[in-house]
Amino acid sequence: MHNAQKPALEDLPTTRQLLKSTAIAAASAVAILVTVVLPAEYGIDPTRVGGVLGLTEMGEIKQQLAEEKRLDEMSMVDDRPSIWSDLADLFVSSAAAQDATEWRDETTFMLAPGESAEWKMEMTEGQVAQYRMTVEGGRVNFDLHGHGGGNSVTYEKGRGSSGEEGEITAAFDGDHGWFWRNRDSSVVTVKVQVRGDYQVFKDAS
Repeated sequence: MHNAQKPALEDLPTTRQLLKSTAIAAASAVAILVTVVLPAEYGIDPTRVGGVLGLTEMGEIKQQLAEEKRLDEMSMVDDRPSIWSDLADLFVSSAAAQDATEWRDETTFMLAPGESAEWKMEMTEGQVAQYRMTVEGGRVNFDLHGHGGGNSVTYEKGRGSSGEEGEITAAFDGDHGWFWRNRDSSVVTVKVQVRGDYQVFKDAS
């Protein structure tokens, strides 16, 4: 087995030589960075060498692709609220459609100052109907009552009403509903929605 001989001190590089080699390596790295890396990756060509070698165009393309990717990602983020907005609109529309279909009958009419109207439901004793009345443009007086077979009953009276809701339980066989009169000085719009147990909802004016 042979042992390798240690190099003599005079064969080792001096400190000056090491510094010189380091400086050369650093200068080479900077040169490569400026002439190759910057043009090829970022489209930056301070020495114009990258343009001659076709590297600058490559770097510009890379930057364009990166910018397009960034804009696409931003667009995807911006689209998210609109997706939630569409879902919210769909929910509201579905709720409105459900509300519209849950009422069996409805009527809307206008009353000039001093005018009156009357709508009734034909019901048999014990039947129950729900109602919702809304008034726009002013207020009305109303009388919720029933009559038939020589019987009559008053369920509720309202003065200066802008809307009511509740239910009617028929006290006997006959017509049960409302009489309205507009005592305001402006035209009002009345909307009535009904559902439940009754035979027909009709204009009794």
